[in-house]
Amino acid sequence: MKQKTALDILKSGKNVFITGSAGTGKTYLLNLYTQYLKERRVYPTIVAPTGIAASHLGGQTIHSFFSLGIRDSIDEGYVDFLLDKKYLKTRFSKLKLLIIDEVSMISPEIFSSMDLILRGFKGTDAPFGGVQVVISGDFFQLPPVSKVSKEKRFAWQSPAWKALDLQTCYLQEKFRQDDDRLIQVLDDIRSGEISGSSENILSERHEKELTSHFNPTKLYTHNVDVDRINLDELDKLEGEPKLFIYESKGSQKNIEKIFKSSLVLEELALKKGAVVIFIKNNPEAGYVNGTTGTVLSFSPIDNMPIVRTTEGKKIKLDLEDWSLENDSGKVMATVSQVPLRLAWAITIHKSQGMTLDAAEIDLSKTFETGQGYVALSRIKNIEGLRLMGLNTMALRVDPLILHIDDRIKMASKKASDAIESLSQERLVSMFESHISHLGGIVSKEKIDEEIQNIKEGKPSHSAYVTPTHMKTKHLIAKSDTLIKLAQNRGLGKSTIVNHLALIKEENPEIDLDKYKPKDEVFEQVDEVVLKLRTKNLKENFSEDGTLRLKPVFEALGGDVSYDDIRVCMLFLV
Repeated sequence: MKQKTALDILKSGKNVFITGSAGTGKTYLLNLYTQYLKERRVYPTIVAPTGIAASHLGGQTIHSFFSLGIRDSIDEGYVDFLLDKKYLKTRFSKLKLLIIDEVSMISPEIFSSMDLILRGFKGTDAPFGGVQVVISGDFFQLPPVSKVSKEKRFAWQSPAWKALDLQTCYLQEKFRQDDDRLIQVLDDIRSGEISGSSENILSERHEKELTSHFNPTKLYTHNVDVDRINLDELDKLEGEPKLFIYESKGSQKNIEKIFKSSLVLEELALKKGAVVIFIKNNPEAGYVNGTTGTVLSFSPIDNMPIVRTTEGKKIKLDLEDWSLENDSGKVMATVSQVPLRLAWAITIHKSQGMTLDAAEIDLSKTFETGQGYVALSRIKNIEGLRLMGLNTMALRVDPLILHIDDRIKMASKKASDAIESLSQERLVSMFESHISHLGGIVSKEKIDEEIQNIKEGKPSHSAYVTPTHMKTKHLIAKSDTLIKLAQNRGLGKSTIVNHLALIKEENPEIDLDKYKPKDEVFEQVDEVVLKLRTKNLKENFSEDGTLRLKPVFEALGGDVSYDDIRVCMLFLV
């Protein structure tokens, strides 16, 4: 199917499944559709299984948007628990159009959980609560890790998928690859049979030295190789690394659960010039899970890294919180750490959705179907490939997907024939009816006005984002305690304390006395800080002369939390 035909199907208001091989412009098509919607003042919600995938369309992760925590599957009881959350009621009441990207990485359990939550909040048994659903992805790419069932691994095996009655759009024009040899290799992988010609093409790229203008990204299958390469590259940079060690609250068992279920590191070593990737979503601060950049310097105030993203945005980092909640919403443990990892090399899993000019790819330890296909389809031209190794699994795709691929193509042909049989007048009528149903505008004059507003950077739906700590500042007047301020802001206490430090730095005269810890705690901290400053041991201070928190915490025998120490420091001159 051509992109224009697929766009017409999207505009008609149907539930749609967009698929096609790597480089056929699935993300481009979704961007066209979202642009079309925004010009009519309709704002879709975009989600994806990973932060990297979500960032391509300006969306967020499924687990974050649907408030799943670290869960993959839920029951009616958990939906009842979510229904009591006022902010979720507000969020889902506005939801009319949901775009789900990189569906190949979504397990049937997660897909069913999304369906269950929307049915609950919309108060209807209609699939996904009657919300229009647009799904995009290629099942030949990396499959999800399903913790419940090994027989059912893909989202299309969820009962909710069939209930959506999706119109299928199988895109076939290739836009990413500009090289017939690479296209041949990828098509062979999708067919399940690698020709001798494709084997020769790959053999010629084995340990091939790339021309000097290429700076290849290293793609590996295992984290251990990625970590080794990144540490080697860090060692090449001048200077001593700055070490960031996590802080935590809660039992060791629950803290370990957080580390196992997230990308946060116990220790993070950074230097100026280090290539990094963000591992947390914080759109207000200008980054999402998957944003890449380079460390520019470190703040002279609190020693935190300052990063320039690949898009050119300069961001001063704060600690972020990773929390573990029980089913009642109570926080059982929290880990606070700088939300970064080194990124000279990345895993193939994290590369899904990226487009690279060149890549050094090692498939000698491939352990999952689809890994080789994903890695090779990241590049635009075979000349940008340096292949370090292959194993027997490297070029395989899931046999189940091979089996259903023809059926997906047939469904696409049926959808294409149906939409192309309609007159232009009928199509326009369907498009306008769909926009009206979503609460958008159909008047040509208003649409032209909105297009002009978007061009001038002032769309009706404001794109201005208030700095995250300033949003906290606006709530200080009506928040009598730190806990209340954190609740009103919808953030963890550690994050709020970091915000207060920034606010105090920018406005030293601001009155924060109502957040001052109890006299007993404050006097303990004051006494220890005075002793440490008097001793003036070098290891207790950062390079800019700031007293580190760890020696204060240890001198107090761990009886006062890091957060309370931080708050006390706001009032100590």
